[in-house]
Amino acid sequence: MPHVIVKLWPGKSDDQKQRLTEAITRGVTDVLEYDADAVSVAFEEVAPAEWTPCVYEPDILAKWPSLTKQPGYGMRPGD
Repeated sequence: MPHVIVKLWPGKSDDQKQRLTEAITRGVTDVLEYDADAVSVAFEEVAPAEWTPCVYEPDILAKWPSLTKQPGYGMRPGD
């Protein structure tokens, strides 16, 4: 705990994913003061054609009030 899930389009290299994993782990340990052993990170690749129904609508738009960083694309609540 905590477990961070990164949803993204396919195509990023294993090296890029590893570097992001390391950056996320550093952020969690520095800011939240957890040991690195407590952190887990997963990647879920989502095809561009599936992004809106599988990610944007359920995870972004429907949870807009809880987002700590909103995207600069797509509909916003009330649009």
